[in-house]
Amino acid sequence: MSSVSIECVAKGGCRIGESPVWDEKEGALLYVDITGRKVCRWSPVTRQAQAIPVDAPVSSVALRKSGDYVITLGTRFAALKWKEELVTTIIQVDQDKANTRFNDGKVDPVGRYFAGTMAEEIRPAVLERRQGSLYTLFPDLSVVKHFDQVDISNGLDWSLDHRTFFYIDSLSYSVDAFDYDLQTGKIGNRRSIYKLEKEESIPDGMCIDTEGKLWVACYDGGRVIRIDPETGKRLQTVKLPVDKTTSCCFGGKDYSEMFVTSASDGMDKEWLSRQPQAGGIFKITGLGVKGVPPSTFAG
Repeated sequence: MSSVSIECVAKGGCRIGESPVWDEKEGALLYVDITGRKVCRWSPVTRQAQAIPVDAPVSSVALRKSGDYVITLGTRFAALKWKEELVTTIIQVDQDKANTRFNDGKVDPVGRYFAGTMAEEIRPAVLERRQGSLYTLFPDLSVVKHFDQVDISNGLDWSLDHRTFFYIDSLSYSVDAFDYDLQTGKIGNRRSIYKLEKEESIPDGMCIDTEGKLWVACYDGGRVIRIDPETGKRLQTVKLPVDKTTSCCFGGKDYSEMFVTSASDGMDKEWLSRQPQAGGIFKITGLGVKGVPPSTFAG
């Protein structure tokens, strides 16, 4: 077993870093800063991050087949042209609610963009309950709502055989699974596959590795955990030097590096002085497993 090593590759800067996605074509890591209202791209060559400012909280970013990216911005699905720094709205959701925004999102194996909403936070993880919903943006740019009554719509991914959809509603402290119909994008038969332990705190973003195991970033838990969705057992814990770990993805040339985003919102001066790397992007090597390349939005 190789030894695990953790490096902060993009220092601080994020209020709520989220949604890391490896862009193979650019050889770079995409991520967002939700409350900082920017979409970022970090290059391992220059070791610098470029940032594009946007006009609302931006909570996820995904690759797009036609080039550039799609993002979730406020309560909108939107297109982002990187070079032009141009954002155009595709469609808006939650129009009956004044106080929600999108949170995490990810593209399914055939190119549909799943993303969910939540109430705007009063302070980190404190908000009006059950205001969120889970949506899918289809390649024809139509939207379907799967269900509502969500607290904080969060981590999502699909099993390697594409028959199971994994999903986190953070304040349930649970990783859930649904049966998945790849043909239609429909989900059903929800069940809990892992309940977080007290010290693991709040489940946030999530990704899957090539062995079909899930990696979950634990917000306020300062760690990512690896769980077996078949047995419901935790297999591994990797602790990070910051408490507010928010999401994770695999990337690098062969998808053997893990990138973890983090947040600094809600931390006072004393806390930040103990964790100066809060809000940074971390690279973990030596895990001994690889990840699955991200899917691309087909619309």
